[in-house]
Amino acid sequence: MSDQFELHAEARTDVGKGASRRLRRLADLIPAIIYGGTKDPQALSFIRKDLEKALENEAFYSHVLTVNIGKAKEKAIIKDMQRHPAKSNIMHIDFLRVDDKVAIKLNIPIHFLNETACYGVKTQGGLIQHQATDIEVSCLPADIPTFIEVDMLEVETGQIIHLSDISLPKGVTSVALALGEDHDLAVASVMAPKGGDDADNLDEAPTAAEEDAAGEADAGDSEE
Repeated sequence: MSDQFELHAEARTDVGKGASRRLRRLADLIPAIIYGGTKDPQALSFIRKDLEKALENEAFYSHVLTVNIGKAKEKAIIKDMQRHPAKSNIMHIDFLRVDDKVAIKLNIPIHFLNETACYGVKTQGGLIQHQATDIEVSCLPADIPTFIEVDMLEVETGQIIHLSDISLPKGVTSVALALGEDHDLAVASVMAPKGGDDADNLDEAPTAAEEDAAGEADAGDSEE
């Protein structure tokens, strides 16, 4: 992983909802917590503008971060983030300590490639649908990918891409697939153009003249 991310945090002892509100409103700080490993959970705060700047980089979400707390350094990943339901402002962030020798689970974003050149779209007039935007994986911290690529170039209408169709980097496994074939979830598909099935049915349906002729033939058979 070429990108390196460092955050500077302050330890805090004033905890609770009221304390968190004061941090956000009066000091423009983001309350946070870091937990996991052999240490106790620790409440933290971050300067809002610094944290929001770091979050602009997609790789920040899937990298091991260095959290500087005074003179101490902690390796961690983002485990959860709460945003304001209307304003999307960050309300709270959770960090999970990591050990270089212990595998961790986290969600990695999917990058869909060649969507406009997709055979099912360009040639067959279909529409790509995303059933997932990320994949939960398990790996050692050193093996965390920034993203996972899914190539849509040769996908046809009616075809579904499942987790088992995706090549994961070395050392990275799908959490869902590890549970068995029943958890081979759909990731993306190409839907046929609207009216496609109806058009096929119209080609196969008899015309009004053919129906009249068939009716007359049935009537003639009955008279005989």
